[in-house]
Amino acid sequence: MSEYRIKVAPNTVAYADADTRKLAVEFAIPGAPTDTIDLKILEDSIHLTAPARDVEYVSALALGWPVKPREAEATYEHGLLRIEVPFKDPMEDAFKVVIKAGDAIKAGEPNTQAEIAEEVLTR
Repeated sequence: MSEYRIKVAPNTVAYADADTRKLAVEFAIPGAPTDTIDLKILEDSIHLTAPARDVEYVSALALGWPVKPREAEATYEHGLLRIEVPFKDPMEDAFKVVIKAGDAIKAGEPNTQAEIAEEVLTR
């Protein structure tokens, strides 16, 4: 049976680095061995668990802008876990819609809502 540890939220800071166009997240998780840190990143969230001595650091962050999780980089030094992950271009997965030509407006026909309404009322 595994040892029970009280769950605590690590001190956390997250910010957008305008120079690198990346999201930077830092978790203070002193005492957590590197090989026990479990960090998972999705396009819209970051999840962390890290057992340390008699506590287990846990965190789940919802992100306000999508990121590219496969390009994330993380370093752990002196109890500070630092993550950098590039923001996803909002049009990256956009699908171009082909527009089919419809009936063109012919000369002399009403083409504004007001002209169309007037045409219908005068019939």
